[in-house]
Amino acid sequence: MAAHFGRRLRKGAVTTTVAAVAVAALSASQAPDVTADDQGRRTTADSVPTPDSPSDDSATGNSPYYTDLPPLNSPSPAPTVGTPVTQGPAEAGIPATVLDAYKKAEAALRTAKPGCNLPWQLLAAIGKVESGQARGGRVSADGTTLSPIIGPQLDGNGFALIKDTDNGVYDGNSSYDNAVGPMQFIPSTWAWAGRDGNGDGKEDPNNIYDAALAAGHYLCRNGWDLSVPADLKRAILSYNNSQDYLHTVLSWLEYYRRGTHEIPDGTGTLPVGRSDDSTGTGPSPSPGTGSGTGSGPGSNGGSGGSTQPQTPGTSTPGPGKPTDPSTPGGPGSPTPNPPASQPPTTAPTPTDTVHHLENAGTAGLTATAGDTFTERIGTRAETEAGKAVGKVRIRFTILGDTDATFAGGETVAAVTTNSSGVAVAPALRAGEKTGAFTVRATVVGRTVPGLDYRATVTERVADAIARTDDAALTCTPGGEFANQVQVKATYKGAVADKVAVTATLVKSATDPAQNDEGPYFKDADGKAVRTLSGLRTDAGGLLTLPKLYADGTAGTFVLRLTTAGGATLDVQLKVAEPEPSPSPSTGSSPEASPSPSTEPEA
Repeated sequence: MAAHFGRRLRKGAVTTTVAAVAVAALSASQAPDVTADDQGRRTTADSVPTPDSPSDDSATGNSPYYTDLPPLNSPSPAPTVGTPVTQGPAEAGIPATVLDAYKKAEAALRTAKPGCNLPWQLLAAIGKVESGQARGGRVSADGTTLSPIIGPQLDGNGFALIKDTDNGVYDGNSSYDNAVGPMQFIPSTWAWAGRDGNGDGKEDPNNIYDAALAAGHYLCRNGWDLSVPADLKRAILSYNNSQDYLHTVLSWLEYYRRGTHEIPDGTGTLPVGRSDDSTGTGPSPSPGTGSGTGSGPGSNGGSGGSTQPQTPGTSTPGPGKPTDPSTPGGPGSPTPNPPASQPPTTAPTPTDTVHHLENAGTAGLTATAGDTFTERIGTRAETEAGKAVGKVRIRFTILGDTDATFAGGETVAAVTTNSSGVAVAPALRAGEKTGAFTVRATVVGRTVPGLDYRATVTERVADAIARTDDAALTCTPGGEFANQVQVKATYKGAVADKVAVTATLVKSATDPAQNDEGPYFKDADGKAVRTLSGLRTDAGGLLTLPKLYADGTAGTFVLRLTTAGGATLDVQLKVAEPEPSPSPSTGSSPEASPSPSTEPEA
């Protein structure tokens, strides 16, 4: 069906019986303050976030969203591919390309972060609430929206106050930030959460594949397991910090879990209620387009709805200025936009007062590979006079050739300073790459020098290594040893896993030089080698060496094993000719018979 963006909720009268049934059904709903229209659609209202809302706790900057809830009657389970829209409720239909993006994001997260247990239906629920599934699936073949979806500017006028962080690159606004794309990321969040979901080498918030994958990673940070209800709620609230938003998303999640079907791109049903629109009506679509989209960057077309039709001598309401039929500037009463060069006058934000960043007591940062750094990075935002600045977003970015991450697997994290002006970064987790790297702290939305912290990852170590058995290791010249050497490494009595071990056939216990005769290992080409490096113990601290062979030299030899951390073990090898077997026994010789007597008889 053709989508109509911004249609009015019908408020027609219903019978007492129908109303009673609706109220009874809604009383069992999870969402508070829920009402239903005469088509069985549920809606809920939400308070507008205050300008002081911590936007780093929100992917969207707590931008407006669609408040429509699913029908009271859940869809019957239906195939998710190739099912005509007439075979299920219209609200259960998800545009083909959008649905594909959600499912591919789920598959990618299943590999990248299997412990997160991200369901694609959660992405669909958020996509429904944020942009009506990319305006009913109005996307190109590669998943890019046919026109930008841009929410209201976050200028503190009924919304959070977020000064420009991207110089207008994503949202076309160099004064304030706007949420962008089908998943409504603010630019400062997209800067670190952005992903390339369709493999075109770009991270585009207006592409549903990129945006869905980014949303998946965003929801899976902090080690959250979305199969756990408490973690699921935390993740949703981190996307938009509102209890009503949480209930709305959970309602769509449950609805989609009970059944969905694929519909053609561009034919999806579109929401009508918005959290910033007390009338229950969004702006009208542009006539003749059926898309309800703005004409370019800066159009109020995301969570903020679509632009008004524009005729000569009129202009659309400015971003962040929702229309209201009862006031000047509402439908039928267009007013000119303020000049782009004259943004609304507001008091300086805390961010505006930051002059520099100071180290908040972070000392040396060192951890063994695979371990979590015991110390966390703290940064203090200060004015020129050295006073603390609270409610400022600090971005921590890991730089350098390292696989270290913050808890949750991300390389960037944003944290709001507390009343003491201090932001503490999430715990750092060392990867397997050793060496130094840098964590840089910067102020989001303000150009001041960053503050660098040096961190070092050291290799895993063992302080003891021993054989797991005491079987003799012997071989004949030119043969091979029957038993392989197996050892176990420990550190302070605990298993030392993934510790580097070097095995060298040395000349003697007192001469560590590599021997040039006697036992040897074989390389991939079958050639003799007498030193093996790059060996590592397994998760249980065990290491089994490759087979040993002997040349023609007999004698006793020494295999020396050394670990990172200084543990050493000498293993004795013996090469000798086999001892001769005893000859078969022939029994005792028969006793000699007495020679016949030659003496004459008496």
